[in-house]
Formats: sequence, C-alpha cells, structure tokens
Amino acid sequence: MTFTKHVRWGDDAAAWEVASLRWLADAEPHDGAPVVRVLAHDGATIELERLDPARPTRTDAEAFGRALAATHASGADGWCAPPPGCDGEGWIGRQRQRMAPTATWGEGFAEQRIRPFVRAAVDAGHLEPRGAAVVDAVCDRIAAGAFDDDRAPARIHGDLWSGNVLWTPTGAVLIDPAAHGGHPLTDLAMLALFGLPHLDTVLDAHAEAAVLGDGWRELLGLHQLHPLAVHAVSHGPAYGDELVAIARRYA
Repeated sequence: MTFTKHVRWGDDAAAWEVASLRWLADAEPHDGAPVVRVLAHDGATIELERLDPARPTRTDAEAFGRALAATHASGADGWCAPPPGCDGEGWIGRQRQRMAPTATWGEGFAEQRIRPFVRAAVDAGHLEPRGAAVVDAVCDRIAAGAFDDDRAPARIHGDLWSGNVLWTPTGAVLIDPAAHGGHPLTDLAMLALFGLPHLDTVLDAHAEAAVLGDGWRELLGLHQLHPLAVHAVSHGPAYGDELVAIARRYA
C-alpha cells in the first residue's frame, strides 16, 4: 500500500523533499531515526510507503530520542548545507529557504533562517517594524557568534514539528523534512514549540545520547526563532508576537 503526495507549490519542491528524505534515511544503518520510504517520484508527485498509525509508548519515545541523536551525528558538509545533489534555495513547507553553506552556525542561522522570514512577515503585515527591530538585534548577536559552540554541523530534519513525526507499531518515522546542516537543538526546539507525545522523554533521551551538556534547555527558545518567523509569514500576527516575545529573552 502506498501514499501519493502531490507537491504543486514549486517546480523543484518535490525533488528537494525526496533528496531530504533520502539523505536522512542514509543515517538509518547507523541507528538513525526511521524515515518514510520514497518508492517513486515524478515532477510534482511523490509515491511513499503508507504508514500504519499507533499510539506511542514511553519506550518508543526514548528510542526516538536516541535515534534522532544518531541521525544528527551523521553530519553534514557545512552549516546550512543542503542534501547532496541540491543547491540554491530549498523549501520549508511551502516557503523558500536559502541553503548556502556558511562558516559558522550563527551566521547561517541569523542570515538564512531568521532574517529573510522576518522581512517577509513585515511585508505581509504580520510583524510590526518595532518588533522586527528586536529580532534583528538578536540576529546581530547570533551572527556575531554569541551562541556558537564547538559542535560540528548536524544532519537535521529542519521542520520537525509533531505532525512530521508519525508513530507506527514499530516506533517513530520521519516525514516531510527540510533537511540541511544545522544544530541539533533546532530540531528539538521545534518539537518543544509544537508539542509531542512523551516530549520530555524524547528530549532527555536525545540529550543523553548526544551529550548536550548543561544549559541546553535554556537555548531552545533561541532555536525557536526560526519556526516562529516562518509561521509569522504564513500564519499571521500571533506568531509574530510570540517571535518578538521570545527574542527579547536573548536580547
């Protein structure tokens, strides 16, 4: 049994999604998180394996946290680097997103993951210029390296809200990624932002497997600036308000 997904919002959106899925799936032999199988794709259509739903257990959540850490540990060619075979602008949901490798995490996160969406949210009338100025000030700190650490670029899902984690009888399976080279906390932050069954178990299992160290929970809000900025563009001013409120914590 299969599931057919129609991707009609960009000529190359389906190709980017397939490349992201296959790149994440390459980590599975190294104990990475399971990824939905691509059976065929043609232009704007992707044929995927059909997944049977199940209620997740705490054991499933712990296994997912460890597996996600293994996926991250599989690495990437650089910060903001796209999946192999892709270049230029990729996608997050139905919005374009730059995928140009940068020298540091902070540079890429500020200039490619936050600022473009902040400008688009202002243009859409979903974010006041005064609020945008607060976020821009935080982006200045991020770009300057205030929050960089010694981690190498991780292989992240990039759009890891709860709807893109499907629970099956054998555990969690990832779908619909915007995969690129990023920081592990970016995936964890999106899970925390939009909720997930047994969330604390997932986060704790990941933190232990990835050896995140002290203080990582205090940085989740910083990494939530990306999805909040994306949603401020597409879902309205409520997300713009939350974006500014969280940005103030790091100003």
